[in-house]
Amino acid sequence: MKRILILCTGNSCRSQIAEGYLKFFAKDKAEVYSAGIETHGVNPRAIQIMKEDGIDISHHTSNHVNEYKDIDFDYVITVCDNAKERCPYYPSNAIKLHYNFPDPAKATGTEEQILQAFRDVRGMIREYCQNFVAENL
Repeated sequence: MKRILILCTGNSCRSQIAEGYLKFFAKDKAEVYSAGIETHGVNPRAIQIMKEDGIDISHHTSNHVNEYKDIDFDYVITVCDNAKERCPYYPSNAIKLHYNFPDPAKATGTEEQILQAFRDVRGMIREYCQNFVAENL
């Protein structure tokens, strides 16, 4: 079984969405964790838009990357440039992958416009995770 860590700045949106999708698509082929270089709590809108797609991330917690420093990961995926630049060094043979998804938490406008920004990013992350599982697990 592969171990995957998804890293983002605050472990509140993008990494939480990716954790949900990777667990969904990988099933029993991987242990999936997410963390941030900071912890901001799980964004309620991320929980909401994932529920719309049938995935419950309401039980997720916002974790700091140092909590997982003793786990030997097979993959470390950064989902924002800030995390890639500030991520601590992992003394492992993990394959490091990166994709800079837009931050939906920075969306402005009406509630519906903000939710649409979350849905747009959710779609990008879903496709990325589906492809990752198909190609790597």
